[in-house]
Amino acid sequence: MTYNDLLKGRYSETGQEYLITTVTHQRRPVFRHLYAARLLIHEMKRLEFENMATWLTWVIMPNHLHGLISLSNHQSLPDIMNTLKGRSAYSINKLLNLGGAFWQNGYHDHALRMEEDRVAISRYIVANPLRARLVDNIGSYPHWDSIWLE
Repeated sequence: MTYNDLLKGRYSETGQEYLITTVTHQRRPVFRHLYAARLLIHEMKRLEFENMATWLTWVIMPNHLHGLISLSNHQSLPDIMNTLKGRSAYSINKLLNLGGAFWQNGYHDHALRMEEDRVAISRYIVANPLRARLVDNIGSYPHWDSIWLE
């Protein structure tokens, strides 16, 4: 199966919510660097400021991002992900003096159905650092946010 095969049948709709995961190239743990994670967050917030998407919940792990995103303003999920990955790769590579690929090709997405529980999905996303044993308390982990959780 090729990357293009994975794109077949994808349809983006304004207001649609997606659970997404995207991974760094060769699973490099670049987000252990505080400022690298903050640059990714900056680019996520920039997408919101530009009215492309709303991040409902997200967590940045050492080598990947999990998020629950709502599409805005007739933007497609591939366009949003390409923009996020391109902008963040440029700024983080510059910060860390890296070259070449930053993100793995593609990403995993799941379009949420109306009956799916957004709060439960958000709790699952935010609990990733706990399951990975990076922290004992999610309040100790600096790289997450959710509109439903405090």
